[in-house]
Amino acid sequence: MRPRCAVGAVVLILLPTHLPTHLPETVEQGAAAAERIAVQTVTAAVEQPARVLQGTDGRRATLGAMLRDTLSPAGVHRMVEASRPVYDLARISVGHPFGVTFGPDGLLAAFTYGIDELRTLRVTRKGESYQAEMVKREYDVRVAAVRGEITSSLFAAVGAAGEDDQLALDLADIFMWDVDFNTELRNGDSFRVAVEKLSLDGRFSRYGRILAAELVRGRRVLQAVRFDGKQGPGYYMPDGRPMRKAFLRSPLRFTRISSGFTHARLHPILGVVRPHFGVDFAAPIGTPVRASADGMVTRAGLDGGYGKVVRLRHANGYETLYGHLSRIDVRVGQRLIQGAVLGAVGMTGLATGPHLDYRMAKGGVFLNPLKVQSPPADPIAAEEQDAFQAARDHLLALLGPAPAGLAVARANAPPARAPARAFSGASP
Repeated sequence: MRPRCAVGAVVLILLPTHLPTHLPETVEQGAAAAERIAVQTVTAAVEQPARVLQGTDGRRATLGAMLRDTLSPAGVHRMVEASRPVYDLARISVGHPFGVTFGPDGLLAAFTYGIDELRTLRVTRKGESYQAEMVKREYDVRVAAVRGEITSSLFAAVGAAGEDDQLALDLADIFMWDVDFNTELRNGDSFRVAVEKLSLDGRFSRYGRILAAELVRGRRVLQAVRFDGKQGPGYYMPDGRPMRKAFLRSPLRFTRISSGFTHARLHPILGVVRPHFGVDFAAPIGTPVRASADGMVTRAGLDGGYGKVVRLRHANGYETLYGHLSRIDVRVGQRLIQGAVLGAVGMTGLATGPHLDYRMAKGGVFLNPLKVQSPPADPIAAEEQDAFQAARDHLLALLGPAPAGLAVARANAPPARAPARAFSGASP
């Protein structure tokens, strides 16, 4: 009977014997990679082409189900036990490629399973037993200098430079403490970035580390370099101050402001003029909402006109509020780290459309979140300054010549305080 597989997309083919070893890059390419590894294993010992069965493991698949028409339960057990010191085949995942190669006697000769794009498990039959090994390879890494000019958005500028959206996200993550990408980019702003590009077999696979980055906003230049110091890897300004600060500029990625901080706004539902001591970020329902700083959850639930709301208490008397959520992912008393997802954008409470009502207070007084000067983290330690400066000079050089007449920004504008008591009795 012709061998077949009960799970996944299956093709029975004849392959030549001279194909090189190749590991999976994507699910689509991975099945072909797995079969080539299996064929190479068998054809080293036989002269005629090997028959190969390939596919991808399906939902709720087990190894026994995948191989039930090609190997007995006892054979599957022996193969799993032989593989266990190398990789536990009980951990197979949906969508990963596998290949089964049959020798001239019609029996299973080799099995391959693509763990990820760099690792493939290869099991070969030796008489009545099996031998397992992990086949590994490494990315080809090169550093590329990318630059672009903002005409509509950072995503559009990155795309116009021939790069993927992921680079825009990674770049925004570096500057998210200093720039609100929802409101503060303008036509004519520009960026430069030195980034590692990881390739397999000459094809781009993904981005690696951003080594240096620059964002030009009018006459202001923000620069960041990556430095692996005693406190771990991080991004720093050229003077050694960290990019990371106490608060993010925005709890959402890439959205727009629909209503700002003001002492007099016509309420869209109540029809009266009243203060709006927060910033409304318009975004689709379900958009993840991030904690803008490390803190503890003091409220998580319904709260009048705010609808579903989360409140956080932070160090130094700061508090933040996230209103109109569609869902809440945290509980009272839970401690969150900066950037942790606490819920999702919605339109619960007094809301005419999906948005996040984001508010900040200190000492019980509301602040305009867009004008708060966030204190930075600790700078580079004195004993690491020499190493940092050497790394900084090398990495900034990867960006190429600096634009003429522009100075590196040293600090944000001073904070503004709104004279209004926070949260207690407040409404959107």
